[in-house]
Amino acid sequence: MTSHPDPSALEPELIGRAAGAYWRSIEVVAQTGSTNADLVARCAHDDAVGHVLIADHQVAGRGRHGRVWSSPTGAQLAMSAAVGSGGAAAAGVLGWLPLLTGVAAVRAIRTVTGVDAVLKWPNDVLVDGSKVAGILAELAHGAHPAVVIGLGINTGLTVADLPVPTATSLNLHTDTPVDRSALAGAVLAELADGLRSWPDDIAALTAAYREVCSTIGARVRMELPGDRSIVGTARDVDAFGRIVVLADGESHPTALAAGDVTHLRAIPGS
Repeated sequence: MTSHPDPSALEPELIGRAAGAYWRSIEVVAQTGSTNADLVARCAHDDAVGHVLIADHQVAGRGRHGRVWSSPTGAQLAMSAAVGSGGAAAAGVLGWLPLLTGVAAVRAIRTVTGVDAVLKWPNDVLVDGSKVAGILAELAHGAHPAVVIGLGINTGLTVADLPVPTATSLNLHTDTPVDRSALAGAVLAELADGLRSWPDDIAALTAAYREVCSTIGARVRMELPGDRSIVGTARDVDAFGRIVVLADGESHPTALAAGDVTHLRAIPGS
């Protein structure tokens, strides 16, 4: 009987070859609490820029608003990468880092699996309207400042494993198991490509983002800080990565830097 490699296995050498030469090192561990937390801690005493940490099993992954999650071993691609913060000149466009990571994830998913992933602003990766991946970028202070970008992609969850009804997993949309090594390499290659445009060529990043963002052109409800909300049409994303929304009844659009987006059904005849 011929032995076939486990498609869920994470192979550092394969990932490194697929990712190219941009990254200084790629480390795969069997289990950790949070790859982001590990890299942020490392930045306090080491120069971790260019280092990638991937976990086969992450038991305390972190998302926006302090949300914590875990998944069965081998059922998610959990990875974090430390990148340079760009210095004072890049301070105004740091918000682009999670957005360009979202573009990288969408492109990699489409290439490796054929699944038609899209982005919901700012960086939720969706398949058929359900979330398949999340992204968290954190500033790491200390002796070696950096930005740690974390990405979690559901790759092997069953329907019963899904944490919420609005979540999904790539394997539920493919006919074959997802090769996480190939996916990790593709994400890192695409991420490196995006980082080469940041922070100097924001126009290129904006164009790439528009191509994969399903929020632009959609009817949306924006839940804003201070228990406020607006309903309108998302018109664009600006040079700072903000979503530009024309609220119902208003004549001028507003650029919003923060808020939770809900895509609404279009009004008939609009």
